[in-house]
Amino acid sequence: MLAERRGAPAGVGNGSRAEAAAGKSGRRASPLFEASLLLTAVFLGTNPVAVKYAVGYIPPMPFVSIRFVLAGLVLWGILRLFDPKGRLRRDDLWAMAGLGLVGVALNNILFTQGVSMTSASNTALVVATAPLWGMLLAFVLGWERPKARGIVGVGLALLGVAVIVYRGLGESGASLPGDLLVMGAAACWGSYAVLSIPLLRRYSPLAVAAYSMLFGGLAVLPLASVQLPSLEWGAVSLGGWGAVAYSALLVAAFGFTFWQRGISRIGANRMLVYQYLVTLVGVVAGVVFFGEGFGIDKVVGAAILLAGVYLARRQ
Repeated sequence: MLAERRGAPAGVGNGSRAEAAAGKSGRRASPLFEASLLLTAVFLGTNPVAVKYAVGYIPPMPFVSIRFVLAGLVLWGILRLFDPKGRLRRDDLWAMAGLGLVGVALNNILFTQGVSMTSASNTALVVATAPLWGMLLAFVLGWERPKARGIVGVGLALLGVAVIVYRGLGESGASLPGDLLVMGAAACWGSYAVLSIPLLRRYSPLAVAAYSMLFGGLAVLPLASVQLPSLEWGAVSLGGWGAVAYSALLVAAFGFTFWQRGISRIGANRMLVYQYLVTLVGVVAGVVFFGEGFGIDKVVGAAILLAGVYLARRQ
């Protein structure tokens, strides 16, 4: 999707040395690599449903803190077991903490609060704007510049989103304030993908995911502590804890790690194109689990969206 690099860190853009070095082996492993990204899209796409269900029992702030402290500890344990040399260097402490603050803490505060106010399908649709924020940030930093074909592909995909969401704001359970909060989360998610690239030069995707989650979860803990004393733990159903576990382990631990792996392999903007597949899964999950509407406008919008995904992915 990128025409050129202008002083970008390795891993940014199609022409990076890191991608060139991995080119042939990446193509040989293509089916397995693509399968991992598709599975990641399924987990991330169904996350709004899990979060919306979980916050019916646990308030947003405690949920975010529990989710990411748990996921971060699990990944940190795996990291210590399989990559004991992946310790965080002192020079990268503030960079990793900043990544966790923006990409995990702020992202998920906005996301969790937003999804509690709007529909799961609207959440999935609005989050699809993340690639635009990632591209904008990379452009502002002077790291990337998009090709015309990439711009057309992203624009076409967003047109599909617009068609899908056209009547969504009038649906029961949808909320403009909730959608705006999710839009802010999308901006943080797109920024997370771009800002993680310099760290991916020095750390594995597993390490970046583990440390950023731990920092993000701990950053939310002071806010969560206000609501924790009044939380009725016994009132949380088995399904509620299942939703927490799903969102923490499969979505956060597995999903974030493989998302980072994708960024390190194919670059931030090309990886963010998979966000549109996450959107499609999210809309379907909202229909299946919450009975949210799926009319002809959403069918047409989904077709346009997938055409844009195909075009942008061809970069």
